Amino acid sequence: MFCPVIELAQQLIRRPSLSPVDAGCQAIMISRLKALGFTVESMPFGDTHNFWAWRGQGETLAFAGHTDVVPTGDEARWITPPFEPSIRDGMLFGRGAADMKGSLAAMVVAAERFVAAHPYHRGRLAFLITSDEEASAADGTVKVVEALMARNERLDYCLVGEPSSNEIVGDVVKNGRRGSITAEVTIHGVQGHVAYPHLADNPVHRATPFLLELVNTEWDNGNAFFPPTSMQIANIHAGTGSNNVIPGDLHLQFNFRFSTELTDALIRSQVEVMLEKHKLPYSISWNLSGQPFLTARGKLVDAVINAVTHYTENKPQLLTNGGTSDGRFIARMGTQVVELGPVNATIHKINECVKAADLQLLSRMYQRIMEQLIA
Repeated sequence: MFCPVIELAQQLIRRPSLSPVDAGCQAIMISRLKALGFTVESMPFGDTHNFWAWRGQGETLAFAGHTDVVPTGDEARWITPPFEPSIRDGMLFGRGAADMKGSLAAMVVAAERFVAAHPYHRGRLAFLITSDEEASAADGTVKVVEALMARNERLDYCLVGEPSSNEIVGDVVKNGRRGSITAEVTIHGVQGHVAYPHLADNPVHRATPFLLELVNTEWDNGNAFFPPTSMQIANIHAGTGSNNVIPGDLHLQFNFRFSTELTDALIRSQVEVMLEKHKLPYSISWNLSGQPFLTARGKLVDAVINAVTHYTENKPQLLTNGGTSDGRFIARMGTQVVELGPVNATIHKINECVKAADLQLLSRMYQRIMEQLIA
């Protein structure tokens, strides 16, 4: 039986849109949206394709997502080629099936049904789509948001189609995300021969007390909405590869996923105080990739909960865990932002897949959210 959501998802999966390449995915979506009467504005930045589309006017509900996907890994290990979508035992396989071409298909088909039922809807329905969420994200949603803010565009509500669900569609809804900041640190020493340590200064030895304190520090206890801030060392490197050379520098990379109990300024300050305390000669640079944000109970959260419970009879958990998403950029506009998408068990993996029936269910949920907020 023909299913519009699955058919569109398959069309998108066939496009090898490795970030930041779009490979024609957005053209497919734009064609469908223009047929509904959407005004579409292409907003490319650098090598990233973005578009902003809207229909109607007034209070605005935007659907946000990305057409780019992560690399496939060893294609020989896929059940079928990653860009040749297939359905096996009710599961749709293909790179992007869950993250997040399935959601994009569900959004577009939901909009088609919604407009057919409510051609004169009272609010504005919008789409904000990028081809770079999985890589640097430097020229994607963040640039579109900056452009929209510069001309005083208003986004009241935004639903991001990231795969938020754990076991069944809608069991988890993300109503916020932790902040993310990464430190790149070099501890400076003096290179020398291991047999003559008095003529060298080993930065690995000098940094060990600092590393122990960094790892053992409890940064905060979290709060009712966020888990405690976590710090993880992602990379550590020193030496020339020779067993008789004391390294001249130790390179560290560590990341904080932080709650609203902390600020990025406080994290920077605490780390640098720690480095000074241990009398380490160092260089440091910071990369803040996202501030924490939270959407409290309100019209959008209530509409999403209603849509999930209507179709599953299960009330979703509201969580803020996991990685970052483009919601962090959209929240800067003062927008209520929520993430609702398919089950995330296979995202970024070999044989990425999603239940075909889940995408149809998700599309119905999206349509119901539209009906509650702007019909």
